[in-house]
Amino acid sequence: MKKEDCFYLGKIVKKYSFKGEVLAKLDTDQPELYENLDAIFLELRNNLVPFFIEHSQLHKSELLRIKFEDVDEETDADSIMKSSLYLPLDLLPKLEGNKFYFHEVIGFTIKDKSFGDVGIIKAINDSTAQALFEIDRDGIEILIPMNDEFIVKVDRDNKTILVDTPEGLIDLYL
Repeated sequence: MKKEDCFYLGKIVKKYSFKGEVLAKLDTDQPELYENLDAIFLELRNNLVPFFIEHSQLHKSELLRIKFEDVDEETDADSIMKSSLYLPLDLLPKLEGNKFYFHEVIGFTIKDKSFGDVGIIKAINDSTAQALFEIDRDGIEILIPMNDEFIVKVDRDNKTILVDTPEGLIDLYL
């Protein structure tokens, strides 16, 4: 399994018991969806390795307590500490309407209500306080904040996102 075929679910943050159980901090608004998994991929030495789950349960809302098969002692748990957790993309719940996953809209065309075709989304920058669409317009990079008030319509069939940006925002880049 390749990392690009998966989504990041969270990270193992601490040991829970002397029997090899661990606590994982999940990066999701719906942790309950991932409470009864059979298996998960752990990133170990830059490879995704499948681990089978004996049992798991939510622990204090955003933490998932996991007991992996063949991780039976504290030393076994030490070897997987701080590992990132991944699942195949097809396990993501489908989003509808104007909600979308960042990876899902790469390659979509951005159209602005007044400006028209802006360009193609080449990436999402979520390292800033507000996530940004990174748009390529014939070699010129245009950044548009991913603000719910700006996003008018996500059209998955035509791979377009219609936005209504403040006047002059796009012109700043041209």
